[in-house]
Amino acid sequence: MINAQPSRHRDNLDVCIVGAGPIGIELAVALKQQGISCQIIEAGPIGQTMSWWAPETRWFSSNERIAIAGVPLVTPDQSKATREQYLAYLRSVVMQFDVQVRSFETVVSIERQAANAFVVSSQPQNGDVMHQTQCQHVVLAIGGTDFPRRLAIPGETLPHVDGYLREPHRYFGRKVLVVGGRNSAAEAALRLHHAGADVAISYRGDELPYESIKYWLSPEIRGLIQSGRIVSHFATVPIAITPQTVTLKNVHDDSLCDVDADDVLMLIGYEQSKTLLNNAGVQLAESTERPVFNEETMETNVPGIFIAGTAVAGTQTSKYKTFLENCHVHVDRIVSHLSGRAALQTRRVYESEITVNPES
Repeated sequence: MINAQPSRHRDNLDVCIVGAGPIGIELAVALKQQGISCQIIEAGPIGQTMSWWAPETRWFSSNERIAIAGVPLVTPDQSKATREQYLAYLRSVVMQFDVQVRSFETVVSIERQAANAFVVSSQPQNGDVMHQTQCQHVVLAIGGTDFPRRLAIPGETLPHVDGYLREPHRYFGRKVLVVGGRNSAAEAALRLHHAGADVAISYRGDELPYESIKYWLSPEIRGLIQSGRIVSHFATVPIAITPQTVTLKNVHDDSLCDVDADDVLMLIGYEQSKTLLNNAGVQLAESTERPVFNEETMETNVPGIFIAGTAVAGTQTSKYKTFLENCHVHVDRIVSHLSGRAALQTRRVYESEITVNPES
């Protein structure tokens, strides 16, 4: 049950989960099944990361790999789930298991109160008074895509520059420059082309990394670029943006060219906010700034604070290795550690395959 209007008293729980993404929800279900009281606090809606995907964006992973809590994810045409289908699925799981979620409430601090207790302070978006949750354990299932990666170039904050693909219809008849060359950029370029936009793409490589782009995207984007229907500016990087143009610099000879653009999509990856991790005292690896944790229990260097889901990877580079589909095991590890028993869920047949060969 979602309650966006939190009560003003202090809650007392066994576990407070920060983040209502798939892993946070799956963990809450598993904890409830073991008789462990828990609640989720989420800064946005449930499935926050997926909520900013463009309409009808499809998952790269098969449905059985992103299903949670033992609940099958079924689509009408047996294809991979869309954004809308998956968000509806998450809502149904929350309702089915009566998962307690306080949405649109930002955690601002996690403080140790005693040897075995924490106080989690959170601020409701509606301006209500600060909410405090007392708990024995905290799980940070906060993901790793809090904000778009930036290049620190002039004009990057102009209103027509975006780090997200929005409703494709809004780009109809407009000149759009897509910056980036991985799956998100390739998919955006294709969708915008089919929506009637005049699409160009800037990528620092001499060609797109076709072998790394999903097999159902790669042939089409290659063909459209080769035919000139999507204009390519390979071996270039943006160095300045104005309301009308983007200046690109060639990485080989430093030559410059200006590209007309009504919209600029900077699809070059996303970064994890370290604010809450630092606030809680979670140690970050020096080289990668990934959270440091015990891989058998998912407990961080702070006793009683655990980490789960894609948050474990910190800010991932273009070659993502940690996805929803290979994070389900985090739920088992945390529940087993806290309860002394295995989680009450069917072991996935494809678990070893998912670990070795994720689809995302």
